[in-house]
Amino acid sequence: MFEAFLTIVRRDLILAIRRRSDIFSTLFFFVIVVSLFPLGIGPELNTLRLIAPGVVWVAALLASMLALERLFSADHDDGTLEQMLLAPQPLFILVLGKVTAHWLVTGVPLVLIAPLLGIQYDLSTQALQMLLVTLLLGTPALSLIGAIGAALTIGVRGGGVLVSLLVLPLYIPVLIFGAGAVEADVSGLGAQGHLSLLGAILILALLLAPLATSAALRVSAE
Repeated sequence: MFEAFLTIVRRDLILAIRRRSDIFSTLFFFVIVVSLFPLGIGPELNTLRLIAPGVVWVAALLASMLALERLFSADHDDGTLEQMLLAPQPLFILVLGKVTAHWLVTGVPLVLIAPLLGIQYDLSTQALQMLLVTLLLGTPALSLIGAIGAALTIGVRGGGVLVSLLVLPLYIPVLIFGAGAVEADVSGLGAQGHLSLLGAILILALLLAPLATSAALRVSAE
């Protein structure tokens, strides 16, 4: 099963490298959204520091949703999805491999570039480190949760809009605790509670989302 997991991850990473425009479009969207707010609000540093966690997290959430429609659509179009459903390995292992590749392609670049963008908001080194930690915990949960919506909307016309409507309510707790952890750390209240809840969401998503996505894929295939 582990070999099948690595095979899926390696395959999807190779395909993503061949379609580099998809990777860059997500990253550019994140950079543009985060960078426009300081230009629009002005050089008031206190205001920028106050809104920074929410702006970065909202931009990361929206950027993550941009790539959800492509998570299973290409496999559905070329017949790979049918082979996955017929494979002897458990489907949730293959789904977990695809979600892992999706996070490596879309989530990791956002995590790496977020501290650089946070400098525009005059965030301290401690706040930037906390932002990095929250994104490391939150972005995998976004990919896991988003996979459920992507599986439910395979082959549906206007699936990109529909998947956004399905997963956005489930993304809100991740957004609240991710941005809240940075705000609590900056204000000196301590971010341990927010990080614990964010970690709990990630663990639940890791345990339940691949199973739910597998069931959704079987329903969509029928």
